[in-house]
Amino acid sequence: MAPQPPKALKPRKTPAQSRSRVTVDAIFEATIQVLLSRGMAGLTTTSVAERAGVSVGTMYQYFPNKQSLVHALNDRFLTALAERVEGTCARMRAQPLAEAAEALIDTYWAVKTERVELTQALYRSVAELDNDALMHAFAARVDRATTAMFREAADLPAHDASRLNLLLTTVIYGAVRNAFERGLDPEEISGLKSDLKAMCRAHLASVGR
Repeated sequence: MAPQPPKALKPRKTPAQSRSRVTVDAIFEATIQVLLSRGMAGLTTTSVAERAGVSVGTMYQYFPNKQSLVHALNDRFLTALAERVEGTCARMRAQPLAEAAEALIDTYWAVKTERVELTQALYRSVAELDNDALMHAFAARVDRATTAMFREAADLPAHDASRLNLLLTTVIYGAVRNAFERGLDPEEISGLKSDLKAMCRAHLASVGR
């Protein structure tokens, strides 16, 4: 059974009207800035409310505590990332394995680097957050898309697509996270991305043989 998020981490309500969505967007943006400047330990609902220009009472209408707020921020980012991965996988079905793997690398890397400060803030937040349910749901969702893409590849031999998917996604996702945790500069990141593609191509060539 998939893990469920603790009740204390669930938002009190989801914004339905345009004005409410703007308010929540401002709260999320303020959360990112406070996480970057003070870390999870220095983040408080008061500091976020001040940065967002809203009252603490407004904050509490949506999020009961700072853990709930950061959990929702992670959920929003992972949902957007999953949607991008799913789009790439749908587009790359029935394409050669190497091209499909490279498209996945490009997509995952692009989302993670579109807003570097957001990715950095989220990585800093998870150490003190019960994120198991979120990560499990994200992994299950993207695994369905990536496994289907690899299974339908034009040049996939008699091979376990699930096993291949586990290897490639572990290597790809791990490499991206490692790049952020090491604080690599753009040139180093570009080189790592190229080497990652070459490594995946080499492995897929051996699978084909």
